Amino acid sequence: MTTTFFSTSRLLARAMEPADIEPFVGYRSDPNVARYQSWQNYTLEEGRALVEEMQALRPGIPGAWYQFALEDVASGDLVGDLAARVNPGEHSELEVGFTLAPQHQGKGYGTEALTGLLRYAFESLGVRRVIAVTDALNQPAAALLARVGMRQEAHFKENVFFKGSWGSEFVFAILAREWADA
Repeated sequence: MTTTFFSTSRLLARAMEPADIEPFVGYRSDPNVARYQSWQNYTLEEGRALVEEMQALRPGIPGAWYQFALEDVASGDLVGDLAARVNPGEHSELEVGFTLAPQHQGKGYGTEALTGLLRYAFESLGVRRVIAVTDALNQPAAALLARVGMRQEAHFKENVFFKGSWGSEFVFAILAREWADA
């Protein structure tokens, strides 16, 4: 039986399972999806290894990234994934990330999924602060982070050597009390 961590009106955020490997690799190997991500040329072997690694993990382990599968409730399709990692040095802080398959972008899934993850982070994991880091050129991601109530706290210019050149990053954050007040 698959573990569901949280749900929204259209999505289940659940544990990854072997049936997710091919669709997961399908969108992660798309150059447009990988453009602002840490990977490129994502392979079936990498997908298998990640799904296998997730079988031994659970969300909330300090220092370990946990990848949630995002399943469309109506169709059962994998529409994307969410990532979360408790800061190993400050256990009350969680970093999040998100990836959607191209055919599921622009339909509100990102807003719905990230809102669900924030609720889960504050209400179930009990963190005090959630952050997200995005490439400064990734305007859709920055807009999504702002849309769910996160504020931009930093703009690091040319702080990371990324895919052959220097890149800039935005850092967004929201506190539990800000989430509760919203």
